[in-house]
Amino acid sequence: MVDVLSQLGAVTRELRIADLDGEPAHVQSLQQSYPSPIADVWDAVTSADRIQRWFLPVSGDLRVGGRFQFEGQAGGEIVECEPPTGDSADAARVLVTWEYGGGVTWLSLRLTSEGEGTSLRLEHVAKAADVPAEMWDAFGPGATGVGWDGGLLGLSLHLGAVEGSLAPSEAQAWAATDEGRQFYRGAADGWGAAHEASGADPDVAAKGADATYGFYTGT
Repeated sequence: MVDVLSQLGAVTRELRIADLDGEPAHVQSLQQSYPSPIADVWDAVTSADRIQRWFLPVSGDLRVGGRFQFEGQAGGEIVECEPPTGDSADAARVLVTWEYGGGVTWLSLRLTSEGEGTSLRLEHVAKAADVPAEMWDAFGPGATGVGWDGGLLGLSLHLGAVEGSLAPSEAQAWAATDEGRQFYRGAADGWGAAHEASGADPDVAAKGADATYGFYTGT
């Protein structure tokens, strides 16, 4: 059993348009707080041994300038890496390119100490011109956003932020269960709300959420 409702409610989702090299870009962000100290959260999101326990196996040279590859998923280059050490022990950041299907986007993780716990903010940036129009028209931000929701669920279970257990190898089958469908319905609706808040027509945002839910659950 996974505490789906607690996880869905713990994530703040946002969509905005920003300027990237003089071109408009979609910026999707997710924020969640974890009960673990920043050093432990940092290790969980940067150590290959721990990443595979909540996300996917990863290989490569995990340092600035090195390249990484997730098994069956995206790869890229580590552009920046600022661990929580020295004067910046209460903050940390990693920035990578996220390369998949011939396209290049950017992914950043920012950690900030929050009392005895840690706030994590994930941002995924893609130039609007590089996002296939038919994909955006059909799904809106949910196509990628719900995938990141799934990643944060895995991290939450790994760090004990929510109750339950779900191995990465079980995630695909779990999506077809009542519990999995509840999670993906809530995540898709969350991105529909973020889409509408960014200025999208409510009907367009709702249709995108429905299509996203169908895609992730096979319904």
